[in-house]
Amino acid sequence: MTGASGFSYEERGNGTVVVTHRGRLAAQLRGARAEQFLAELRTENPQLVMARWTGNYRRGNERTARHHPRNSG
Repeated sequence: MTGASGFSYEERGNGTVVVTHRGRLAAQLRGARAEQFLAELRTENPQLVMARWTGNYRRGNERTARHHPRNSG
């Protein structure tokens, strides 16, 4: 399952869920965490859920930080 943001996931036979981002491993979930992840996927936007679970999401301050005097070198 792939979306516009590049996240995809694969459920494996042993109960493991592998999340990839643009073809690279982003997270590997097992047991209760994998079950919780799959439950969230059913109720929300899958791309946002995968971004949140892997820690790969924007925090909203990128534009502000770009214009900070320390970063304008």
